[in-house]
Amino acid sequence: MHFLYGDKMNKYWQEVLKLTQKAQKKGEVPVGAIIVYNSKIIAKGYNKREGKHDILGHAEIECIKKANKCLYNWKLSECEMYVSLKPCSMCEAIIRQSRLKAVHYLLEKDEKKHEYAKTAFIKEENLEYANNFKYVLNNFFKKMR
Repeated sequence: MHFLYGDKMNKYWQEVLKLTQKAQKKGEVPVGAIIVYNSKIIAKGYNKREGKHDILGHAEIECIKKANKCLYNWKLSECEMYVSLKPCSMCEAIIRQSRLKAVHYLLEKDEKKHEYAKTAFIKEENLEYANNFKYVLNNFFKKMR
């Protein structure tokens, strides 16, 4: 992981600021993100949840999808993301899956439990089905190797 200072870094943060302002003008939560590959910005995104009526319309996800198309690959292991606000847990999981090398952010949001977080996750205890699903998954990955 490397840290940039000076002109390149300022260029990246200036672009993130523009995207953040664009989101705000459109009535979105003002978050912007870019992805950089070989010191070039290859993808830009800002929140579009309200405008698209899409729960997945977060800046980071919009940006990752564009980078995937640009590089013809879902693995972004040679890329770094710059985002105005620390990614939420959903975006963080997607970022980890996309294999981004690093995520740079400037602000952290309040980590209080939100009112909307009322979904219960329940691990079911059904050994027969669990073993069947495990068998299918194991066979899939054996064939992949």
